[in-house]
Amino acid sequence: MSAGHDHSHAGHHHDHAPKLDHLNTAFIVGIILNSVFIIIEVIAGLTTHSLSLLTDAGHNLSDVASLALALLAFKLTKVSANSKYTYGYKRSTIIVSFFNALILFVAVGFIIYEAIMRFMNPEVVSGGTMAWVAFIGIAVNGFTAWLFVKDKDTDLNVKGAYLHMAVDAIVSFGVVVSGIIIYFTRIYWIDSVVSIIIAVVILRGTWSLLKDSLRLEMDGVPKEMDLVKIKTELMKGKGVVDVHHMHVWALSTTENALTAHLVINPEAINEFDNIKHDLRHRLEHLDIIHSTFEPEFADEKCQQPDC
Repeated sequence: MSAGHDHSHAGHHHDHAPKLDHLNTAFIVGIILNSVFIIIEVIAGLTTHSLSLLTDAGHNLSDVASLALALLAFKLTKVSANSKYTYGYKRSTIIVSFFNALILFVAVGFIIYEAIMRFMNPEVVSGGTMAWVAFIGIAVNGFTAWLFVKDKDTDLNVKGAYLHMAVDAIVSFGVVVSGIIIYFTRIYWIDSVVSIIIAVVILRGTWSLLKDSLRLEMDGVPKEMDLVKIKTELMKGKGVVDVHHMHVWALSTTENALTAHLVINPEAINEFDNIKHDLRHRLEHLDIIHSTFEPEFADEKCQQPDC
């Protein structure tokens, strides 16, 4: 009974996605501030021979690239669907989040390699300069993280941006501490140790981002989706006696879709339009904005292999 399929459209759902207007400003401000800070870190790192500052500058550069890609992805989600891309370019947000995670893994590998090399051949660094530059980093990264804090739970890319900036603020604090220690003790290998700690902190945050983005890339069920809860809501529909052949996946980092077979009592089949409307409304509250339903009679045998 494929004629019973129904698709909910963007004009009929609650808008759970973050608005682009203020995020556009947040991304641009974050990109500018961090770009300026990278220049300061590179100059200071080369002047003081500080690996901590140079590796943190490299990480901040990857963050700027991540912010730029995330901004591009958000803009692409506004491009209208066409005959070749019937969902538009919404999936670009998933691709970007996955790509950003890969960039960070490469950066971590480079940081660890350089830290090990420097640990075996420590260089004299200026602890005071390290501390002051890193202190500026706390302010820059902390402010940038604040720009994303209210939207961090609405989108994977925004969450990624927030985590990157928050972690960077913590990392900068670590560099401040190591700079102070070096200034008073002249124990220069502390610089390499801090670099390795930075790499481990980045790796922990990146692993979560990689897993989540890879799951969405493979059309897996989004982490926040509870299939049991979704089926329970669908079963509340009038005349619905069973639900099977249910699939949930992400269209983007903010929009989810569902298809399902609904087994309907024969006496309720004439009310299927009302049933669909009710179920779409229930699903919207579970952050599923595109839904396709296929009705079956209770006494009809499903022909799908996974029924």
